Amino acid sequence: MNEEKKGIALVTGADGGMGRIHVRELAKAGYDVIMACIDTEAARPVMEEIQRETGGTFHLMQVDLSNLADIVRFADEVKSRFPSLQILLNNAGVLPSHSKTSVNNVEYIMAVNYLGHFTLTNLLHPIMGQGTRIVSMISLAYVLGKITPKTFAPKTQKEYNRFTAYGSSKLALYYFMLDASEAWKDEGICFNVSDPNIVDTGIIRMDNVVVDKLCDWLFRPLINTPEQGAANMLTAAIDPKYQGVTGQIFKNRKVAKHKKRFYNNLKQRKLLRELTLQILADNNIHL
Repeated sequence: MNEEKKGIALVTGADGGMGRIHVRELAKAGYDVIMACIDTEAARPVMEEIQRETGGTFHLMQVDLSNLADIVRFADEVKSRFPSLQILLNNAGVLPSHSKTSVNNVEYIMAVNYLGHFTLTNLLHPIMGQGTRIVSMISLAYVLGKITPKTFAPKTQKEYNRFTAYGSSKLALYYFMLDASEAWKDEGICFNVSDPNIVDTGIIRMDNVVVDKLCDWLFRPLINTPEQGAANMLTAAIDPKYQGVTGQIFKNRKVAKHKKRFYNNLKQRKLLRELTLQILADNNIHL
């Protein structure tokens, strides 16, 4: 393990398939790691295992990214305990098979994957500075996404398409990155996104015994392992080669080209900002 302490890194969904790998490698690289998890009791054995392996320092903290009030509480606690933040990995993600709605009356995938990370990142902005690197996990599914006035609205089961909702949440993360990387560039804060390709984690379960068994036999051996998927986000977060790089998509452990139809879609970016800030204002959060 690298004995030189490099600062504080925060990982959301830190006990998940790729999350635990991000935590382990950040610890090996010399960072103290805040493990932000929805269920700290379930995450504790993961933390203890990584602690034994790396000898690192970890801070296990609870946060529900679907709940705006809980995100505010969590961000306040982080800011009270840690004077600065060097790395933020917006890694957590959900893909429920059935329609769900957050306590803030937002479609659940958009609430967790995008709105929760948007709110957390902005609330932690005051303890970021020169050299801070933020990386959000998107997906090749972002090309399926679209931002409309109804993107955040709760869905009936009949209206619900989890892959479209998932793609929209990842597209929203991409648009957020483009806006924030421009706004924070002069502060020396680098903000990028990572597309890990298709990764063998629990999120791709179809909740069908037969389909999932066929997937285990035929599909999973052909896709990226969690280690391969995590390597991409870690490249953006800690590779010295990319220090200072901002506003980019990382894929296959290098910077990829932007897709012009999304990169240049200023209308959807503007609509997303307006919808997001309205939801936050409705919940008494003013950034």
